[in-house]
Amino acid sequence: MALNSFRAFLSIFSLLCSIVAAEDPYRFFSWNVTYGDIYPLGVRQQGILINGQFPGPDIYSVTNDNLIINVYNSLTEPFLLSWNGIQQRRNSYEDGVYGTTCPIPPGKNFTYILQVKDQIGSFFYFPSLAFHKAAGGFGGIRILSRPRIPVPFPDPAGDYTILIGDWYKANHTTLQAILDRGKKLHFPDGILINGRGPNGVSFTVEQGEKETFFKTMRRFGIPSTYKPLGKTYRFRISNVGLQNSLNFRIQGHKMVLVEVEGTHTLQTTYSSLDVHVGQSYSVLVTADQPAQDYYIVVSSRFTSQVLTTTGILRYSNSAGPVSGPPPGGPTIQIDWSLNQARSIRTNLTASGPRPNPQGSYHYGMINTSRTIRLASSAGQVNGKQRYAVNSVSFVPTDTPLKVLDFFKIGGFRVGSISDNPTGGGIYLDTSVMGADFRAFVEIVFENPENIVQSWHIDGYSFFVVGMDGGLWTPNSRNQYNLRDAVSRCTTQVYPNSWTAIYMALDNVGMWNVRSEFWARQYLGQQFYLRVYSPVQSIRDEFPIPKNALLCGRAVGRRTRPL
Repeated sequence: MALNSFRAFLSIFSLLCSIVAAEDPYRFFSWNVTYGDIYPLGVRQQGILINGQFPGPDIYSVTNDNLIINVYNSLTEPFLLSWNGIQQRRNSYEDGVYGTTCPIPPGKNFTYILQVKDQIGSFFYFPSLAFHKAAGGFGGIRILSRPRIPVPFPDPAGDYTILIGDWYKANHTTLQAILDRGKKLHFPDGILINGRGPNGVSFTVEQGEKETFFKTMRRFGIPSTYKPLGKTYRFRISNVGLQNSLNFRIQGHKMVLVEVEGTHTLQTTYSSLDVHVGQSYSVLVTADQPAQDYYIVVSSRFTSQVLTTTGILRYSNSAGPVSGPPPGGPTIQIDWSLNQARSIRTNLTASGPRPNPQGSYHYGMINTSRTIRLASSAGQVNGKQRYAVNSVSFVPTDTPLKVLDFFKIGGFRVGSISDNPTGGGIYLDTSVMGADFRAFVEIVFENPENIVQSWHIDGYSFFVVGMDGGLWTPNSRNQYNLRDAVSRCTTQVYPNSWTAIYMALDNVGMWNVRSEFWARQYLGQQFYLRVYSPVQSIRDEFPIPKNALLCGRAVGRRTRPL
């Protein structure tokens, strides 16, 4: 088996050398995906481990790196990984959702060939099939700027990944069976920080040499009013949970927001931060308090029952354990969260993945060519719970849509979902929306329900130009932020409210548009956006990878080199 794996590696490496510029570095990963016992909330569960780890290992990379990730599926069922926020430029085949990629069969492997082209920032990966996400298999992704590209803050003393999310004590197979019977899941049992329950994880920080000096002064009775400067650390916070918005805070410390899903932001200071499902934020935290342990607190938002968990921020010279109760945070306040969301803006003078300022792209001066309104809904079809977008509840085909499209097999209809809410009842279909390459579109997410929703679009980042309560109308455009709206890949929509985005369709492919509320996604609240170019050129889109797995109606077909 080792010899075959080495031969596969050489084949893939030779393919890469022929298609990727020599100056773009490679990073190689070999992951074995297995089941294993985990105890995050004190109860034994069947978890999904990567190389024996829960959560999985972090991916460290630099802009334009090529990531070669060989995934061995040692589970007893098919498996896929998807890369939340990685844009897969011209290459939706590698996106790792069922609409684009054939699953890895049990006992087999597949090598993802990704390039983090023109990207920086904080993201994560997760298992996208079945209800595997409720068992683990997720991990952080960080993309650093290239050495010559300026970053709008000094290098931190440390860089931590913090994966937060709600969690069930039941196995993922039990949860999936409940959904398959057409029932709703009960409220989650707890919240995890990096796969651990209350006080199960800690992060060590240092105050620095100056603090030691002034402590020596005080020991000898020399008066000092010095307040420790402390070292500054970067925390990359991602909500990898299944449904709940979460609030993140650190006892006695402020957080300076510096990056959101690949965009450097205005450096606004917050005492706590709402992180909705699927979202990622980077904050700077300075160890400038008296040396002891402090609570890190994560709690659920907009829920009648508030879930809370804690971790520890530990000073390396800590004089004692945490003291007092964990600091409280917001609970059901919508306006508080909405105002915070509006305060998150792009730093127009900072560089992104390229040296030119982020503000050099004047999105607000581009005329939109199309408005797409997407309304969520919930209901029953044939006595079973379903969720929908514009009344269509998505059902997958027996073969990934992108594979069907490449081989011109058929089996789905472009235009099977409307650009606008229909107002009708929910029905089942394989919903695919067509769109033209290089169009510039306005998308309005409309939420007539009493829950906070979170929406993600694969393959893209978009400008969140507006959000407000009530019904969206054309007059709502008068309040759009057309100057420094944040660009990201996942956005929240508050209850009985709307969120509007602008998006340049500059990435050809088949892209998943989905609810990050995972039970809703599983039961149909998603569709695919087919961004099409009539020009058959690798300048617009790569052909199907030579090593692509073929399944369903594509079995027996032949792939071809990129």
